[in-house]
This record gives sequence, structure tokens and C-alpha cells, in this order.
Amino acid sequence: MRIYITSIPIADYDKALTFYTDILGFQKKRDIELGPGARFITVVSPEEPDGAELLLEPNASYPGIKALREALTEDGIPITSFAVDDVQTEYERLQKLGVTFTQQPLSQDGPTTAVFDDTNGNLIQIVELKKGE
Repeated sequence: MRIYITSIPIADYDKALTFYTDILGFQKKRDIELGPGARFITVVSPEEPDGAELLLEPNASYPGIKALREALTEDGIPITSFAVDDVQTEYERLQKLGVTFTQQPLSQDGPTTAVFDDTNGNLIQIVELKKGE
């Protein structure tokens, strides 16, 4: 078994697509019109274009998702995590692009992490794993 598609809740297709491609550097893989105002949009890592896809899921206002996102944000808990080669370098790059971080790079006996706001109401963690983690 392997991950095919995982999703992240969003409120605005275009805002999310711009952030995830132009700022984070993912590539748009699918953008399928599903009917009036509905689209199926996925992005992938340029390092693994045939790997797992991230679905930009327009369910941010669904009551259960809304409550979950609000609780996670209030507690400072990321909804998902992306691996990077160097957290400090990525942190500096994203800051220059205007990304708001809620946690600066932090390393405690394990991976180095940082957390940012994705402009769609989600906290996202970036993590630098050391060999063997």
C-alpha cells in the first residue's frame, strides 16, 4: 500500500494554488473542472512528479473540518508536514517571499522543524530529517 492522494483543506482554489506552486514550489499536476465553481486540483513535488499528490480540497467551511483547523491552529499544531533538505535555508527563502512563520527553526534531539501559515488557515510544518530518521 502507498499514498496516492492526501488532501489539505482550503477556502479559495486560486489563492491556495498560487501559494502552493509559486511560493512553496510544488507543481500543478491536475486541474479538472467538475462543474460550476468546483475543481479537482492536485500538486506534486517537482522532485517526485509521479509521487503522492496533494489535493487542494475546498472543504474549509465544512463544520467538522473548520472545527479541527481552528483547534489545531489554536494549539499551534500543524495539519501536515513537508520534508526539506535544509530547514534554515527554506525558512529564509519563504520569509523573503512573505510567508508568516509561527515557529522558527527548532532542533531538539531529532529533526529540525519550523511551522508556517499557508494563507488558507492551515499550519504547515517543514522538517529536515537526519540520516536514519
